[in-house]
Amino acid sequence: MIMRPEPKGWCPGAHRPMQSGDGMIVRVRPRLSQISAAQAKGLARLARQYGNGQIDLTNRANLQLRGLLPDAVAPVVQDLSALGLLDLDAATESRRNILTQPLWQSGDDSHHLTQELAARLNELPDLPAKFGFAIDCGPAPFLSSDPADIRLERSADGGVIVRADGLALGAPVALTDAVGLAIALAHWFAQTAQTCAEPAARRMAHLMPNRAALLPDWAQPRVRPAAPAVRLCPGPHPLGYCAGAGFGQISADALDTLADRAPGGLRLTPWRLLIALGGGGDLGQFPAALGLITRADDSLLAVDACVGAPFCGAATVATRPLAGQLAAGVLAPALASGQTLHVSGCSKGCARARVADLTLVGAGGRFDIVRGGVAWDTAEETGLAPDEISGVL
Repeated sequence: MIMRPEPKGWCPGAHRPMQSGDGMIVRVRPRLSQISAAQAKGLARLARQYGNGQIDLTNRANLQLRGLLPDAVAPVVQDLSALGLLDLDAATESRRNILTQPLWQSGDDSHHLTQELAARLNELPDLPAKFGFAIDCGPAPFLSSDPADIRLERSADGGVIVRADGLALGAPVALTDAVGLAIALAHWFAQTAQTCAEPAARRMAHLMPNRAALLPDWAQPRVRPAAPAVRLCPGPHPLGYCAGAGFGQISADALDTLADRAPGGLRLTPWRLLIALGGGGDLGQFPAALGLITRADDSLLAVDACVGAPFCGAATVATRPLAGQLAAGVLAPALASGQTLHVSGCSKGCARARVADLTLVGAGGRFDIVRGGVAWDTAEETGLAPDEISGVL
């Protein structure tokens, strides 16, 4: 194992866009992981007018507009504000890293706790840009494997726990105290991280191996979360209809189409799936050109690939063409049986932080192969040209 490379720059936002290989990136953090149909259509319009016509769905259930020219940022930010998709200031936006269980219902615990935490962001200390919270208090956790540092979850006995990421167990808390104690745990992290010599101790999971014993008494891990829920898959759903976006990218036309079929808006997930709330009809009948994943057995659901070169300056290889070729070809049987593929433009592994059965990592215009690991692990084979990959696999 080797240490994960330190991320460069910052997480892009609307107030703080980031330059990439294909232009500026503006990230939108929808509240409660949901946008209205009007907001969806507004984002589609902005992607066409100012960007490259594509919208990214991130692993934090955020949306990104890509390919913006620098002079387009100001009008885009103005329009996002008019759509109700923008925090008033950059500081608030940077703190609102809240991932909410996507099947929440109005008034339930996940809904209530997300709203309370969002209202108390000013109580948080200064935290690393990627530090975030998961609110996952439905009957069973959905977000256990998704990026977060502090988790509010349902326990196996039906209560609520606060769990530091990196620990298998959490601390039981009263529902009325949950947000306050999550904020207290964030303060503990900020103070404890300052004492660490390791530069990578910028996430809760990095601290836990050596600092778990220093957690305050109330935060000591002793209660197991409930068993994870079964993941969503494309198809009809009690909330409407679930559709996927290959590699987490959806065209403006497809977003428009979903909005037209979703009177209740769109619920976002960190799994490249969107739920058309109240959506009628069979999304499987939508034109194939829209690029939506509407079948649960689509092999692309098992593939993660970052945007790659030339769209990202850190990448030295094109990623998605190779990922699509492998998913439709030599790896199709393995992916259909439940195995996973990650194609990363570099060793940062931005598209997938979890272990994959097979990871292809760009390095110097060629690929290294990691089996049963992550992009920053030691490779078993190195220096393969893209046209050599299929033969090796």
